[in-house]
Amino acid sequence: MRFVHTADWQLGMTRHFLDADAQPRYTQARLDALQRIAAVAREHEAEFVVVCGDVLESNAVGPKVLARTADALAAFAGTPVLLLPGNHDPLDAGSPLRALAAWPGLGHVHVLDTPGPVAVREGVEVVAAPWTSKHPTHDLVAAATEGLEADGTLRVVVGHGAVDELSPDREDPARIALAPLEDAVADGRLHYVALGDRHSTTQVGRSGAVWYSGTQEVTDRLETDPGNVLLVTVSDASPPKVEPVHVGRWAFPVVRAELDSAADDDALGRRLEALPAKDRTVLTLALTGTLTVRAGAALDDLLAAQADRLAGLQHWARHSDLVVRADSDELADLGVGGYADAAVAELSTLAAGDGPDAAAARDALALVFRLAGAAR
Repeated sequence: MRFVHTADWQLGMTRHFLDADAQPRYTQARLDALQRIAAVAREHEAEFVVVCGDVLESNAVGPKVLARTADALAAFAGTPVLLLPGNHDPLDAGSPLRALAAWPGLGHVHVLDTPGPVAVREGVEVVAAPWTSKHPTHDLVAAATEGLEADGTLRVVVGHGAVDELSPDREDPARIALAPLEDAVADGRLHYVALGDRHSTTQVGRSGAVWYSGTQEVTDRLETDPGNVLLVTVSDASPPKVEPVHVGRWAFPVVRAELDSAADDDALGRRLEALPAKDRTVLTLALTGTLTVRAGAALDDLLAAQADRLAGLQHWARHSDLVVRADSDELADLGVGGYADAAVAELSTLAAGDGPDAAAARDALALVFRLAGAAR
């Protein structure tokens, strides 16, 4: 039995660091990925697709998001798609998931709205653990799998949330207990545990049967190997075969560099120039080192030019420590003349200090260097 495991589509998501040009492209990319997931399901003749929670960014998404989601789900026609409510879109009174399942032309889309086993076909069950509120008071997966027996039925658990071995919140009553799931896999009561909530593709435990698929498109620079779905083959005679298939198109790379000279600036420029698909790349910079004002001004120009081409450019303040200092020789060579020389001298004194005006003085000196260079 083969199926596709995916999760955390979060359709309708916005990212605060994307501007008015990039955000619509990112929104469309998250929808476009569903076409590729449907293609994976067709190509590999998957019996069904499970979406392990957070289909939508929230229960408050507007009618346009819902309509475009319905259009995207139409691509799966002929393959059952099982939607699990998660923490972003719990099955409360305001849930739009029911409206999706009832949408004209989406007879292949089903909401897993009841905890426990659901028959997919003879000998195959999906064991659902839906969220009905944002703050569960117990382990939903444990409750959904309670009382199952090893009777030859192939069972796939569909859950959402953090397993106890990965959760930093030891007081969270909804943490998913991993050990009982591993025991159930070992004795044949369960055969695969499909989880959502963690955006990085992650295998959990030792059985090889407990996985997070990750999100279909990257959402954060800290994610490891996002943008995948999992093609899962299950039998009752061996561990499941799990194959990640990449469907994402965006990238959120982190570039770290130590800059101490104009040559270092040039090297960074070559690294940034080599980034592919800049219109789908959100770059985070972590820069350290010490630059002269001239080299700092050149860096600013470089980053401004790249920012116009990238989908987003951020500075990771916690991992950055780049200092720009005025060099007496370069100030002497500036030769702006007259009152400007006196202003440059005053700015260089301020820039060399640690006072509240130091950063502004360095920015002003950088501007002088640009203007002086343009006048030559």
